[in-house]
Amino acid sequence: MDTWLEATAYDAMDFESVNTAFATDAIDLDPHAIKILDVGTGTARIPILMCQQRPQYLMTGIDLAQSMLIIGQRNVEEAGLNQRIRLERVDSKRMPYPDLEFDMVVSNSLVHHIPDPLSFFQEVKRLVKPGGAILIRDLIRPENSTIVNDLVAKIGGNYDAHQQQLFRDSLNAALTLEEVQELIDRVGLEQVKLTQSSDLHWTIKRNKL
Repeated sequence: MDTWLEATAYDAMDFESVNTAFATDAIDLDPHAIKILDVGTGTARIPILMCQQRPQYLMTGIDLAQSMLIIGQRNVEEAGLNQRIRLERVDSKRMPYPDLEFDMVVSNSLVHHIPDPLSFFQEVKRLVKPGGAILIRDLIRPENSTIVNDLVAKIGGNYDAHQQQLFRDSLNAALTLEEVQELIDRVGLEQVKLTQSSDLHWTIKRNKL
């Protein structure tokens, strides 16, 4: 999602309620954290929401899509949060940060963009402090194309054709709960809870221990 058309189409989609719910859930995991990493930050909507609610949060948001980061930087500047949100173009499978660097690691709607997400999960384990909070959420892959079409018609009814295709591609690329659990087990992420958190989403969650 690194063309200007895709980035602007994504930022224009109405994710306000979804982003707000994610930000609230993340804050509840550790309201007193300081250093937080948002992997796959996109246009930085979630770091902005989190920093607006917790004045001590210092957030690093990473993404591989330069166009998304350009829009994200504009959003950060408009929110007046330049001093507390740093955006960087970084590969989520090979992040250049020291081990155990962050009090909390969060990621929303990234995993379905990664062809082989094992390395991403390994990096999450490496970077979060012992007992640190984790919140990872993404789409669940529907069982068949009929369900995909129904979801696109129901949820994407107000999207233009390009936005509908983005949503369709995301659903088809998503993981099942069983596939997510296998990744958790392979990496050895401890004391995390995997749930189906909505009709569309799975969530991995760990409160600060």
